[in-house]
Amino acid sequence: MRKVSFPYVGNATITFQKLMKALGNDVVLPKRPTEETLSLGTKYAPEFACLPFKIVLGTYIEALEAGADTLVSTGGVGPCRAGLYTTLHEKILKSLGYEFEMITLEPPGRHLRDLVASIKKLVNRKLSIADYFRLGRFVWKELQLLDKAEKLSHKIRPLEVKKGETTRTYKKCAELIAKAQNYRDLVEIEREIELLYEKIEKKDVDPIKIGIVGEIYVVIEPAANLEIEEMLGDLGVYAERSMFLASYTFYNAVMDLFRMPGERDVKKLAAPYFKEMCGGHGRESVGNAILFAKRGFDGVIQLSPFTCIPEIVAKSILPKVCAEYDIGFLPVTLDEQTGKEGLRTRVEAFVDLLAAKRKKRKGDVVYGTLPGY
Repeated sequence: MRKVSFPYVGNATITFQKLMKALGNDVVLPKRPTEETLSLGTKYAPEFACLPFKIVLGTYIEALEAGADTLVSTGGVGPCRAGLYTTLHEKILKSLGYEFEMITLEPPGRHLRDLVASIKKLVNRKLSIADYFRLGRFVWKELQLLDKAEKLSHKIRPLEVKKGETTRTYKKCAELIAKAQNYRDLVEIEREIELLYEKIEKKDVDPIKIGIVGEIYVVIEPAANLEIEEMLGDLGVYAERSMFLASYTFYNAVMDLFRMPGERDVKKLAAPYFKEMCGGHGRESVGNAILFAKRGFDGVIQLSPFTCIPEIVAKSILPKVCAEYDIGFLPVTLDEQTGKEGLRTRVEAFVDLLAAKRKKRKGDVVYGTLPGY
């Protein structure tokens, strides 16, 4: 029986663990990335590799040390280097003396045969067509429910009366979802989650609204972005990110398989500014920033790993886009040198400027507001 591990991706790690076990594998559960994880990855990664590459490499080393003999990750297409990261991770790890098999799950629209072959390697028990259907239905529902619980936490945290209550509720929701064994459990848990959030005492305020765009890993994984969404919520800001795992999987795997254009509106909005596909999520960062502006958001934060080419391209376009749509813009570049308190200082200043701009629009006198914010 294989001992499988995979990159840590927020609370979705819960679902991946259940999926791998249901397919007949032992699972070496990856730990939430820590400073030690990043330090390990930085030690063995090429100097100019991006932050996600280093975090994932460190996670793999920890998993292999814990007994994993199979590593599973996703591939990619286009100019972004991320499509080749599993190959490079494998070379680095084997040069360090680790013995394992790397299984790469490629996008189905372009590598369907390779994807099916990879999945077959992970199926180590007899399953009927009905079993596959039930498993797929359960996994999809759980991913959607994890995203729903997180979205509700972002919506309610800036309104909470008792500081920290939303974060505690979200953790309780994740624990409930982790205990689910079947689809019926998830349906019942969904109702319970809604009730838990309804019980939180809320203020009647209209919070500053900030959209978060950028590279998928640093947008989705709190350990990579220094928990910026929670940070913003504690400042009384409603933060909404442009990507969640369930919707991203649907657009970039399911729709890709049937040759259907995913995220059509986002790419269409970005087209006047971003005419060429440069890989990664650069074009989506521009399109989503415009969507946030059209929805009346006060500002946009772009999260990008240091040396990420698609986000560097997007970063050169976003100031013009945000100026045209009269929305604040804060670029945040993340690497192993980025500190949480330094980030907090920048975010607090950005929020203050957005609040001052909103007051100015309402006709209040505000002193010290910088032009362009």
